[in-house]
Amino acid sequence: MARRCLSIVLAAGEGTRMKSARAKVLHEVAGLAMVRHVVEAAGKAGSGRIAVVSGKDSEAVIAAVRKDREDAEHFVQEERLGTAHAVLSARAAIEAGTDDILVLFADTPLIRPETLARARASLIAGTDICVIGFRPENPSGYGRLLERDGELMAIREDKDASEAEKAIDFCNAGVMALAGEKALAILDQIGNDNAKGEYYLTDAVEIARREGLKVRAIEAEAFEVAGVNNRAELSAVEATWQSLRRRHAMIEEGVTLIDAASVTFSHDTVLGRDVLVEPHVVFGPGVTVGEGAIIHAFSHIVGAKISPEVSVGPFARLREGTELDAGSKVGNFCEVKNARLGEDVKLNHLSYIGDAEIGARTNVGAGTITCNYDGALKHRTVIGADAFIGSDTALVAPVSVGDGAYVGTGSVITEDVPAGALAIARERQVNKEGRGTAIAERNRAAKAGKAQKA
Repeated sequence: MARRCLSIVLAAGEGTRMKSARAKVLHEVAGLAMVRHVVEAAGKAGSGRIAVVSGKDSEAVIAAVRKDREDAEHFVQEERLGTAHAVLSARAAIEAGTDDILVLFADTPLIRPETLARARASLIAGTDICVIGFRPENPSGYGRLLERDGELMAIREDKDASEAEKAIDFCNAGVMALAGEKALAILDQIGNDNAKGEYYLTDAVEIARREGLKVRAIEAEAFEVAGVNNRAELSAVEATWQSLRRRHAMIEEGVTLIDAASVTFSHDTVLGRDVLVEPHVVFGPGVTVGEGAIIHAFSHIVGAKISPEVSVGPFARLREGTELDAGSKVGNFCEVKNARLGEDVKLNHLSYIGDAEIGARTNVGAGTITCNYDGALKHRTVIGADAFIGSDTALVAPVSVGDGAYVGTGSVITEDVPAGALAIARERQVNKEGRGTAIAERNRAAKAGKAQKA
């Protein structure tokens, strides 16, 4: 029988230092709310149940979590009386029974599933409480983990530590795993006899030791347990996440990043082998890039599916619903939205294609736009295969252009173009002899009169 795990995610912090109308844990790292990062890590570590303890914006917090875990349980901490009090807000979830309990913080979005799995492994090996620690560059201000013969004896707060204890660099990260069958008995003994009158989860260690239970600590890397309390720390965590993702892309996925530090990924970006990404590219949510594709510099991509051997940019913008089939090209200063470009389509420069479908091998000339919005509704443009759309064409949707059709440069197409036809929709050119010279003389006279008045 599989071992059961409950993760209690503490998400009730006020986050006043964020200076935000939103709950702190809803602020995003790599386009995903911090609380969702933590829930994802818990799930990957084998947590079959998720209990979220929220405070500010409680409904928004649980709604965010349920985008990934519809079965997440929700508890509200009405008063902020400490971490142990927050955990016990989820008493009903604990009482329902489980083998392992993970206590996580929704503002530490970089915690790794592998670390949580090691904490669970410690419980499986017979530990009653497993505390996750780390070694910061400067341990000042952190509670120290005091160990002896592999056992965690106590967590000593910095203000209470002796000089010898302050020399210890192994510090408490706050994240903890508890044996499910003993958790409530320990938690219920935690009191609030301290300066702040709060119930501290760290007191569980002393209680467990007093009762002869096994308490151990494992070590996480410092970046994993970095908490976010203000915008500067949010930026720092984002930078760490991006750095790790870039390294993963290059080492694990076989992607070439010419200037890695200038590329921004989303939490769900998928890149195929031999993709080349030039400098200053931004991948927003929902992007997949097939093998061998090239993303040129200064492109911004969101919600797009890019097939193998596609070329994008430079200075291209791909928006939600874009699909680029193999071998197609979207060139410089082009924007594509909710449109599919078939195999080997060429959309080289200065064009907007929205709410459209373009057949294979069609060439779209510079400055072409689909006029898809009538002020109230969006309409679709369909262009067949092997067509040629001349430069500076406006396609007024809803409209279709058949296979192999040609559209003359500078046309405004308002009616369907049959397959194989040539469509020209522009006024015939008229030349007025000498009119250009007359206009120039008039303009010079006007400028001279204006200068005299000045």
